[in-house]
Amino acid sequence: MGRVEVARRWIVCIVFSLLTAVTYAKSVRITPANNIQHTLDRVADGDTVYVSKGSYNQNNIIVRKAIAIIGEEYPVFDGGKKNEVFIVIANNVLIKGLQVQNTGRSSMTDMAGVKLQNVSHVTVSNCRIYNTTYGVYLQNSNQCKVVANTIKANSKDELQSGNGVHAWKCNNLLISHNVLTGHRDGIYFEFVTQSLITNNKSIGNIRYGLHFMFSHNDIYSYNTFENNGAGVAVMYTKGVTMYKNTFYRNWGDASYAILLKDISDSKIEYNKFTKNTVGIFMEGSSRIHVAYNTFADNGWAMRIQASCDGNTFEKNNFFGNSFDVATNGTMMLNTFRSNYWDKYDGYDLNKDGNGDIPYYPVSVYSVITERIPTAMILYRSFLTNIMDEVEKMMPSIIPDQLRDDEPRLKRWKL
Repeated sequence: MGRVEVARRWIVCIVFSLLTAVTYAKSVRITPANNIQHTLDRVADGDTVYVSKGSYNQNNIIVRKAIAIIGEEYPVFDGGKKNEVFIVIANNVLIKGLQVQNTGRSSMTDMAGVKLQNVSHVTVSNCRIYNTTYGVYLQNSNQCKVVANTIKANSKDELQSGNGVHAWKCNNLLISHNVLTGHRDGIYFEFVTQSLITNNKSIGNIRYGLHFMFSHNDIYSYNTFENNGAGVAVMYTKGVTMYKNTFYRNWGDASYAILLKDISDSKIEYNKFTKNTVGIFMEGSSRIHVAYNTFADNGWAMRIQASCDGNTFEKNNFFGNSFDVATNGTMMLNTFRSNYWDKYDGYDLNKDGNGDIPYYPVSVYSVITERIPTAMILYRSFLTNIMDEVEKMMPSIIPDQLRDDEPRLKRWKL
């Protein structure tokens, strides 16, 4: 048998296999009169289940096959405030266009609207997930997508609530174009690696808009974090890229746009921090590149603890902040260069765009309030102005190393 004949037979076999797959994949339509669990158990891998508009008082639905479940005009699945709704234990599943609501609450089980357990290549998209303890819960799952969902709850406190998207021990996830509000954390990652969080809106959550724990080499970009207890917390993590996000009105006594605790080798670039209590709070963090960001109208643009070292802050814009930088130590092991500071009143005789004398972004009053928080009651008083002027003439409190030797005279165009 010649090579041409062998190749021809292989092509025939491949085409026949494809046609067979197409022939055997089928579509099934269900209505509220049907039992969806019975339907899902009877269909085969590769089938599509279309769910007609209506109310389905069915829950604890287990998806065991590689199928697509597609809703028409958002059919409603209700957990009755007692149960979970969808539990996916098969790979290659699509859940799209459903309204999932009213899960139960339990101290023993993390109840979710849609739960993914030990699976891969599962997509949850274009769903409405309302008043669930956990919206989408991913457990030990890889290469899954949570895309374009609206996930809303009305939680009142941290103890009685869960997270909008909760991921544990996962990798290669895509969390994109979702709206998350009213949860404990909008998005929660623990032991999650190589994943992308992009173009989400996390608004009005009790604790954090986004919360990282032990999650390395992830990227979050183009997200909006607004009016949360705090915007983003990144803890015990390395290799995170935080790029082109917007942090707005994350305001409160202990609120931050970004909280960094024990992280390293990461990037914070091209973000906008506006009207937050604290733009960036850093503790025990090393080798973070903070560049091309805008800090505007915050209480503190940055609070950098003395436990931080090897970080670089360059080409950022600081304007309208009550305090640009605060620290709790007398030694600074980080680098500031070529930032724009609206409080800088130096000169540029050689016309190179940079000030000819260094700028010290830490005010004496910010140092005092770090040590004695109740001193804030005197902020903007005549006494604080005198203290700042005296410190300029006879420096004694501000860390000498914390300075920008080349302060920018005009704002960077970011």
